[in-house]
Amino acid sequence: MFRRREPVPFAFLAEADRFRSNVTPPPRERASFGQLAGRWLLGLTIVAALVGSLVIGMPALSLDHSGPQSSQSQASDDR
Repeated sequence: MFRRREPVPFAFLAEADRFRSNVTPPPRERASFGQLAGRWLLGLTIVAALVGSLVIGMPALSLDHSGPQSSQSQASDDR
């Protein structure tokens, strides 16, 4: 396919795919020991909270219906 060689307004936008920047980002600083420890503690706290909520919520999710069901029997007796 042929490209148009006519001058177009904002030609720099048409050739933006060929542009490469010569600006390099500054090197990243290494995290200190305190920052690494804080990240590990935060991650460990989040994981512990999720596991704890799952452990506490498991009885509510169980399908064991062996509890008293007197409310249904009383409602059917009142008819």
